[in-house]
Amino acid sequence: MPEPNAIATAWPLLSLMLLTPLLGVLLLLVWPRPGQARWIALGATLATLCQAVMILVRFDSALASFQLLEESDWVPTLGIRYLVGVDGMAVLFLPLTAVLFCGVIAASWTGVRNMPRLYFSLLLLLLSATLGIFCALDLVLFFLFWEMTLIPAYFLISLWGPGPHRRYAAIKYTLFMLGSGIPLLFAFLLLAFNHASLGEAGVPAGLSWDYRQLLQTPLSHGDQVVVFLLLLAGFAVKTPLFPLHTWVPVVSMESPTAITAVLLGVKLGAYGVIRFAVPLAPAAAQELHWLLAGLGVLGILYGALAALAQTNLRRMLAYASFSHVGLVLLGVSSFDLAGAQGALYQLLNFTIVAGGLFLLTGFLHQRVGSTELISLGGAAHSMPRLAALMFLLFLAALGIPGTAGFPAEFLILMSALNSHTGAGLAALAGMVLGAGYTLASFRRTFYGPAHNQVIATAVDLRGRELLVAVGFALLVLLGGLYPAGVLNITGAASAQWAERLQQSAH
Repeated sequence: MPEPNAIATAWPLLSLMLLTPLLGVLLLLVWPRPGQARWIALGATLATLCQAVMILVRFDSALASFQLLEESDWVPTLGIRYLVGVDGMAVLFLPLTAVLFCGVIAASWTGVRNMPRLYFSLLLLLLSATLGIFCALDLVLFFLFWEMTLIPAYFLISLWGPGPHRRYAAIKYTLFMLGSGIPLLFAFLLLAFNHASLGEAGVPAGLSWDYRQLLQTPLSHGDQVVVFLLLLAGFAVKTPLFPLHTWVPVVSMESPTAITAVLLGVKLGAYGVIRFAVPLAPAAAQELHWLLAGLGVLGILYGALAALAQTNLRRMLAYASFSHVGLVLLGVSSFDLAGAQGALYQLLNFTIVAGGLFLLTGFLHQRVGSTELISLGGAAHSMPRLAALMFLLFLAALGIPGTAGFPAEFLILMSALNSHTGAGLAALAGMVLGAGYTLASFRRTFYGPAHNQVIATAVDLRGRELLVAVGFALLVLLGGLYPAGVLNITGAASAQWAERLQQSAH
């Protein structure tokens, strides 16, 4: 049953957006000239971006309900439907994800000479599956999109990774993600069977996978605890949370830098915690608030300390990303409007800031041939534009006022200090450590004498690369100088999310 005030559309904007990358894949398969694969991929991604912007324009931020709904029977005997829609917690991820993939394609423009048609086809498949995760409102459909991201990721890492252990990294990543799907599937089955047990139709006629219906379906306290822990375990792997993060440094070193930007920039696991784990089991989530806060603080401190010890820029960025996602979990554990909006804001920042930093690191690697800090130094003299733009993204990662990181971290910290004072203070300590590893790595990379002759004669960002870097920098500044643009869109849905949790506590 559709929720009140849900808005459907006669024009299937979401489905067209999801199909556009797949149409690009079909065109790549039949196009006779493999050398033009990058142009086809870029065109399909730009078309997807335009459609995502159209969706954002059509979106009514005053409503908390799901909008632009599209639904159709898929497997009627099991109650499985093709059901997509967006609310304020999801809609901004669509254009920002498309922007990141545009940057990834541009960063791969001249670096992919081996099987370019297959490479860009896999990128478009990954784009479609990633966008599907943000749109799916049927749990089986969501699970399908979730698992679909593994196939292109595996081949992108194993075939184009620069490291000698790329196949090991691809297998490790895939096994971790396949393992994470098991608790998710069990949780979804428990929710669907619980819905059937409360009706007269029974199984299979009474099964429901509709996220909106399941939000309204009563769930016993014991089942809520089981569902919450299963969902948290499944999403924790992809978030990642300690101690399920061991794939992160391996993948960051062995996969192409542009692919790492997607895998570590788009935090699908953290989105899953906000979208599914907490709302579907609200009483259990509140009861286990200490677990969410503890995992968040552990991630913040462990990731920061690990980043301090790194001697490679890519590995440092990987651990820094791991540390910052702990802050998101801490914001979620507050269960209030400020914490929810701060967590969502930070996840949106990850797409641009973390993704952009990895792409710029890839530009540096293409010129120097290494991201080991001992091989770098003095890069600001020969590549001042790269240094300046990377420094801006580093400032955003630190949450400096004027950048998009500041409003996100400010909201999270204010919420955390109010609800978990000790955890909030620990997060502040982690941010101090973050300043240490960020500034130290930047200094060792871009300043000091240029001992490496390759760095001394390196060419600064070219036009295509500069366009990518400047685009990401402008988004960072826009998010920092006008945070109301984001907060107004996420406000109604976040308020409904927080209100649901408050009601479950009474």
